[in-house]
Amino acid sequence: MTERRVNVRGIAFHKGQLLAQKFRTYEGGETDYWGTPGGGLDQNEALEDGLKREMLEETGITPEIGRLLFVQQFTFQREDGQAREQLEFFFHIINSEDYTSVDLSKTTHGLEELIRCEFIDPEKEVILPEFLQSIDIQSYIDTTRPVYFYTEM
Repeated sequence: MTERRVNVRGIAFHKGQLLAQKFRTYEGGETDYWGTPGGGLDQNEALEDGLKREMLEETGITPEIGRLLFVQQFTFQREDGQAREQLEFFFHIINSEDYTSVDLSKTTHGLEELIRCEFIDPEKEVILPEFLQSIDIQSYIDTTRPVYFYTEM
């Protein structure tokens, strides 16, 4: 039986750049890719509540959550060999300008999990999920386009 994890992620987009994080590796270095802020839901936690909690833990800033923009579904092999399915819900963060200066030392989880948190050009950096490198993020924020679904099973 495949285990499933539900994650929530914030899409803060400011002046053509995306808020992203470099994660701390087990050895203390940084990953060679960026990711968006967020994380896994606690049991029986609502999507928006989980995103508020995760972004506050990682950035020290409370997000104003907008509409759902993207959904990603994928599986990967865990270290123990078990398959794990991931569902990720990406929400627009309305107050993106509040994130132009994130101080990880003033967060509850930031320095434990992260090396850096800053705005990047998603077309010039390696960011996961990969579709964020090629999709027109601003067009999804500015219009009422349907939610973009990305599946990699």
